Amino acid sequence: MRIIKEANAGGGCPVSGEELSRINALARKELTAEEVYTFTVRLCDNEVDREWERFPRETLEALGEMFVGKSGIFDHNWSTQGQSARIYKTEVVEEPGLTRAGDPACYLKGWAYMLRTEGNAELIAQIEGGIKKEVSVGCAVERAVCSICGEELGTCDHVKGRTYNGKLCWAELTGAKDAYEWSFVAVPAQRRAGVMKGMGPGLKELACQRPETCRELEELEKAAGLGRRYLEELRAEVLRLGAVCEPELDAAVARSIAGKLNEEELKALKSLFSQKGEKKWAGGAQLTYMAVKESPSERDGAFLV
Repeated sequence: MRIIKEANAGGGCPVSGEELSRINALARKELTAEEVYTFTVRLCDNEVDREWERFPRETLEALGEMFVGKSGIFDHNWSTQGQSARIYKTEVVEEPGLTRAGDPACYLKGWAYMLRTEGNAELIAQIEGGIKKEVSVGCAVERAVCSICGEELGTCDHVKGRTYNGKLCWAELTGAKDAYEWSFVAVPAQRRAGVMKGMGPGLKELACQRPETCRELEELEKAAGLGRRYLEELRAEVLRLGAVCEPELDAAVARSIAGKLNEEELKALKSLFSQKGEKKWAGGAQLTYMAVKESPSERDGAFLV
């Protein structure tokens, strides 16, 4: 199944030694930093797009490996004349909040390079000026799974974009098979895909130029990871308590609300739901047994010899 999805592209960024090594791994001759122009692109994300389809994180991660070395062209026109740039590195980047599907938001980021030639000068100027911005990916996946029933879309009765019992139907694109190319386009299916701005060297790249700051950054990344897991556990607990105390609240709506709350707001909501739960179940068990009244002598009678 061939898939085409659109995204965004960003301005140029400095070329570090590591970046140049990755680029030269794809080049026929040894290029210098002065010979190349690099920029980053938001290739695709895990949100439901305009075509009522989405890539789960697992698919994005698989596509990331496949897109390294792939050409950038125009309007998915498979012609060597249109080849303008090439992806030399990718990474799945996490974002705040949850998707419509209820999982943490993330996107596939790509680093691309092109040669600083007279022929490319106009395209570089258009990228820098924000004219050439939106991009689209061409790839292949094994299955398009219905979000309602879990069956292959087309084999069930559900239609993408329609709502069934309050739940939106979309296609989960799973089983990445191949990445063909990425193109500059006019209107992307994925609303946020394209060239990204402010592409200077990343924090990690700057920090790792000195071993001591690199180690400190690694510790900070570990702490941040623990913090994210704590927030996810807190968010899950709030959703669990909310389902007990407010069963009429739609689960998707609850996940969307919880995904936008910070730690203090989540703790306050958890406290509120806990108090409501205690009041709700304060009456004790619904089934009780009638106690038979006995006199003290009758109670003690079983122990008399």
